[in-house]
Amino acid sequence: MARWCALGGLVTALAMAAPAASHHKHRLPACPSGEASVTAPTEPAGRDTRKACRATGKILESGVRLDRMRERATPSGYHHLGAGTGGEWGGVSGRIEIVDGAVRRNTYDFVAGRFMVKRDMGGGSIAWLEAGWAETGWAGGGRQHIYTFNTNTKTWQFYDQYQLKPGDKVWLDLHTDANNVWQAWLWWNNRWNLLTAQQLPVGSRAYVEQYVEVHVDPSRPARLVVPPVTVDNVQLRPPGGGTARYWRDDVDTQIGDQAQQRAGGFCLNWVTRYDTWTAGDCAGGTGAGLPDHPPAGVTPSAEERP
Repeated sequence: MARWCALGGLVTALAMAAPAASHHKHRLPACPSGEASVTAPTEPAGRDTRKACRATGKILESGVRLDRMRERATPSGYHHLGAGTGGEWGGVSGRIEIVDGAVRRNTYDFVAGRFMVKRDMGGGSIAWLEAGWAETGWAGGGRQHIYTFNTNTKTWQFYDQYQLKPGDKVWLDLHTDANNVWQAWLWWNNRWNLLTAQQLPVGSRAYVEQYVEVHVDPSRPARLVVPPVTVDNVQLRPPGGGTARYWRDDVDTQIGDQAQQRAGGFCLNWVTRYDTWTAGDCAGGTGAGLPDHPPAGVTPSAEERP
């Protein structure tokens, strides 16, 4: 007998049914009518528990299966696929693939692949800078854009000069030169392009995140299909300078809520913990092809620095 009632008007078949018969030789008595309990149970549930009884009223059955409902609607709100550091670093860089997230226009849906540096300032305030690509329902007419967001301006910045298409892969770098100015760079046209530089109250080191992020407009439930995004060659800069190193499993790392990921129909696949991975719709596979290493010896010129 189905144990779940219909949800959200998506019922496909309803029937009134009598309770299933018990084949246990110790048949429980019918439960009398009464009111909701106001005290906690004093004994565990079971056939031998004192005053145990069986329901005998009509039971509403639904033909809706929860696994099929997940095919129709993605839980609203945020879904975070990826990881964050448990310690502080001077920056992060890596390559992120662009996909078509099938975001609905004129909604608050969005899909983003991004890196972030942040610090909890206390009192519910967090300072951060993020950079990556995003496809949103409120800007860009369904196209993917390079974007940044920072808590100084509290706005998204979309960079239309960089024309993206699904299948592209972009290199991004977020770091500070120990002067508390955090910079977001894009490797484009065989040179580093400075996207923004922000004097954040973060200091010279910050916690780092790498995420594929999905948001579903709570006012308009729908199924968002996000092809798997490949993120690779992720490196961390030591605080105070020094040679960047790959984000491997010896780095103190915190992984996102995997239960939430599964509930949303998303899968996170660590190819190499934690510098190469894929994330997106579980039906879409795990992505293909391991990436090249970043261009060696490429640094912004003095004129390009803030």
